[in-house]
Order: sequence, then structure tokens, then C-alpha cells
Amino acid sequence: MSTKYAGALSGQFDGKKPFLIVSTESDEPFAIDIGAYCRQRVDIADIVSLKTFVNTEFCPRFISDEQDMAEIGNKLAGTNVVLVSTVSSTLSRNELAWRSLLIARAAKDNGAAGVVLVEPDLFFSAQDRGPRSDHGDTDYKRTIGDYKKFDGQPFTSLFYAQALALAGVDCAITVHNHSVSVQRLFEATLNRGFLNLSPADVFADYILKSDVTPSLHNGTGLLMCAPDLGARAFVSEVDDEIRRQSAGNAKTGLIWYTKRRTGERSVSSIIDDCSPCAVEDIAGRDVIVIDDMVRTGTTIRECCRQLKAAGAGRVVYFVTHFYSSPEARENLSSAEIDEIVTTNTLPLILNRDRQGRLRRKMTVIKIEKWISRVILDVLGRPTDHLKGRIYNVDISTKNPRAHPPA
Repeated sequence: MSTKYAGALSGQFDGKKPFLIVSTESDEPFAIDIGAYCRQRVDIADIVSLKTFVNTEFCPRFISDEQDMAEIGNKLAGTNVVLVSTVSSTLSRNELAWRSLLIARAAKDNGAAGVVLVEPDLFFSAQDRGPRSDHGDTDYKRTIGDYKKFDGQPFTSLFYAQALALAGVDCAITVHNHSVSVQRLFEATLNRGFLNLSPADVFADYILKSDVTPSLHNGTGLLMCAPDLGARAFVSEVDDEIRRQSAGNAKTGLIWYTKRRTGERSVSSIIDDCSPCAVEDIAGRDVIVIDDMVRTGTTIRECCRQLKAAGAGRVVYFVTHFYSSPEARENLSSAEIDEIVTTNTLPLILNRDRQGRLRRKMTVIKIEKWISRVILDVLGRPTDHLKGRIYNVDISTKNPRAHPPA
């Protein structure tokens, strides 16, 4: 597997300058793993102190020698700071966003040459438009109903990008952000760019090298399913990666569903007239349903129900960002969904209590190593030590695939 993102920021960072990996929480495992993959030997907790005053105000401090009076305000001179920000079990996204702003500011106010924000699930992305015509650069014509949806709200995504830039963030790296508006405004606002990483190569590698879909390997073939219009581009990208990585030997097909909302919490799914494959192509084949995120799981459950009714073998749901809400856990426990494969962009999904009953059919692809290679590429550093598979897999012993037959 090869990285395809380094060129997007080539020349922006001097590969000879030192760098530091820090986080919004000292004991954040995702950030700690990235530090280890980037060969940082110092603990994050020994780089920056994340203290809160008695009056509850947050005040980060890059730790320095108390006796050093020569480099006051310049401790980070010539250093690039990589700030890793993920979700937390104790802090809200609002609190974490504020921490990112102040840590970035602390880095720049103490001489940092550059600040890179790594936020796998970019905050405030759902607030990617506002109530006026200049609030969001979409790739479709907005309707009066779309403007009304945001009436009275701030255009928060733009404000967040502007706040990050003002705080000192030079570029941001995220994973599978579906909003064209967010991508465009971050690219325009941050002075050294914005990377929206696609996990298509990671998903394709896992599909090809695991037993998650037996029909792909037994000659029956595999169907790749988009549950709605917004997922089709990414599903096609994963399909292209499967063909590329298998040198064209993998037998796959594409099927497009479209959803019709019948109520606030209910949807119906039908195969789109423009779908490359038809309902007759489903019987006897495993199907992978792919989407960028899940919050309630209503659409996915309905799509998978119809696939099973049409005679599908295994139906596996691949999703990048998994929000472990009670509603999602209930909907995805449906018997029509044989397995769920997600990344750990929201690391809390690794917690077995968060998985609940879904642990019996959940696989988590840990992408810290994959992201670390991108970070090192962006910083102009070698990645030769990151050999082998570029991700790790976490699977509960309750999952039958954790115990393959002898």
C-alpha cells in the first residue's frame, strides 16, 4: 500500500526541522500510538502540561527547564508541532476544540515553525452551511428549504477553520470528510493546506486479505453497495482499489440504493434505476455496504434488510466514523447485518462497553500507523520503518471470525 497524499503538501515543511507529537489529552491512546509510530521517545505528558486553573480556565504549557532563562518564549523555535485531536470519554467536542486552539496558540507563542492539526473526525463538519447564499460552497444548487434548515444558526465550520488559523494551525489532516463545503473552506482558510484522507485503500486491503467476505475468494463474486447517493463516490473508490490491489482478479459488482424518508426516524430503500447491478444479481453473493458515518443506523438496517430479502449471503457494513449511540447499537444489532467493520477515527468504539452486543459482530481497523505515515510524509520525514500492513485489527473474542476453524 502506498501513500498518495504527500505531494499535496510537499515543500510546506522542512524535513530537517525537529517535530513533536502532542494531544488534547495526555493519555490519549490514539495520539500515543502515533507518537510511537513516528519514533517519538518522549511521552506526550512530558512535552506539554494540560492544566486547568481553579477557576476552570484551561492553560496548556509546553514544559521547559525551570532553570533555563536563555530561551524564554523560544523553546519551540524551529520545531513543527503535530497536534492530535480525537474524541474523549470525559471531555466534550466543544472542550476539545477549545483545547486545540489554545495548544496551537501556545506552540506558536513559543516559537513553533508550524502546527499541524490531525483531527480524524473533523469537528463541526455537520455545520457546513449557513442561512445565506455565501455560507457554504456546495457542488449542488441550494434550495430555500436548505437555507431555512440553517436559519438562525452560525456558519460554524467556517468559524472553526478561521479560529484554527488565528490560533496558529497551518494545516489540518482529517479522514473521510464527506462535506465538499468543509473541504473547500478549510483549503481556502488554512495557509498550508488541508488533507482529507480516504481510507479506500485500507478497506480494500482488509477485504482482500481477510475472510470477511468468503464469496470474494470462492469465485461467486462480491457486491459493493452504496446505501444512498452520497456514498456512491466512495464505494466506487473502494471498488477501484480492490481491482487495483488484486491486479484485476477480484470479481466485484456495484449496486446503488436510494433512500426515501417516510418519517423523522423511518426510511425506505429501493434500488436506483441507474444501479450497475440489479436485484437479480444479489442472490448467493456476499454484499459490502459502505458509508462514511453512522449515527442512528436506520438507513443501513433497511438497506441490509432488503439485501437479505433478495438472497444475499453475508451482508457486511463498512463505515469510517462510528458514533456509538444507543439507537445505532439497537438498529445495527439487526440479524440482517452479519458484521460491522469500522475504523477507530472515534477511538471510543474500541471500548467493549461502548460496543455492547455489537461486539459479537464488530471489527475495528486501527489506523494510527496509516495516519503516521501520512504525517511523516507531510513533514518530509522517511517512512521506511513503517513496513508491513499499515493498520492493526481489533476484534472481540465474541466474534466468530476471531476463532477460525482449524
